[in-house]
Amino acid sequence: MHDHRVESRLTGQPTHREGNARQAGIDRLLLANLLEREIDTALDALNGTAPLMLTMARYHLGMTDSSGDVVNPETRQTVQGKRIRPFLAMLAAEAVGGQPEAAAPVAAAIELLHNFTLIHDDIQDRSPNRRHRPTVWRVWGNAQAINAGDALFAASQLALLRTPTPADTTLRLSEAFNRMTISIVRGQVHDLEHEGRADVTPGDYLTMIHGKTAAIVRFAAWAGAIVGGASPEVAEKFADTGDAIGMGFQLRDDMLGIWSPVEETGKDEADDIRRRKQSLPILMLRERASDDDIARLNALFSQEEIDPDGIDEVLAMLDHYQVKQDMQKQVEDAHARAMTALQAATVGTNNPAIDELKDLITRLGSRTS
Repeated sequence: MHDHRVESRLTGQPTHREGNARQAGIDRLLLANLLEREIDTALDALNGTAPLMLTMARYHLGMTDSSGDVVNPETRQTVQGKRIRPFLAMLAAEAVGGQPEAAAPVAAAIELLHNFTLIHDDIQDRSPNRRHRPTVWRVWGNAQAINAGDALFAASQLALLRTPTPADTTLRLSEAFNRMTISIVRGQVHDLEHEGRADVTPGDYLTMIHGKTAAIVRFAAWAGAIVGGASPEVAEKFADTGDAIGMGFQLRDDMLGIWSPVEETGKDEADDIRRRKQSLPILMLRERASDDDIARLNALFSQEEIDPDGIDEVLAMLDHYQVKQDMQKQVEDAHARAMTALQAATVGTNNPAIDELKDLITRLGSRTS
């Protein structure tokens, strides 16, 4: 456990009271500490004769700087983000009547796996920074960054095996966990295949993000419910909840990459256009635009980087073809599906974790960062 104040990743706001502090009936400080303990336990396996492996992992996870020195709580919170996926697993366990302690190992596994994918994504995308810090590959090079990602993948498996469930349930969780990982990698393969192509459809993109983004959120909700003691039928409804949350999360990200100002996201306004990213709004625009507008769009996206005047042109096209309004509707529809699935999973029951999940779905639908 860490003795510094842990901030609530469910809200992004500080938890001011120590001990069993409860907000809205959920001990968020307890959830954060349970998760940290399990992550630390899994990372202990990286200790040994190659200390750089642990240093890289802890740096990427926001625990230390590149020298291995512990960072302040504010920096840690910024780098780690909201940690929605692992908290969703623990809340799902509580929502079905289980204990968050039981779901903490699988929650840690989810967080470690997610960060393994981020390290490798940063290498593939040549991303120089993540959350205002140099990425692992930029600090230590591609080869060592691959090692860091591989180490986190192995650590995620060790965390999962600590889940206090019967052997057959643990085996079931492990199989689903690895199938989910394959789904994420498959989504990344599709993502890389889509780069530079003008014939990618919105349907292609939605298939890609269903694997790359939604699969891990689906697993988190399902696994938490399983560990909490839910029946297979109820757990599947939680999986549907997570699936819809994951889709809505990525669709909202696509909107923020174009229509959110720098003070909200930490990125330049319309940064995804500047980087020529083929996100869903751009694909929707390609489907709707006139031949002349498509030709102009192709010309702009053939540049190494789109300049401010070009960005304004693309924004004007998006406005003309009403893409933003339709994107917002898709985000709202995804979160409505999540709420419906959660209500179906928890019919006839009520507890603070269910209320927290409902509140989480509502907030995610309108988040600005």
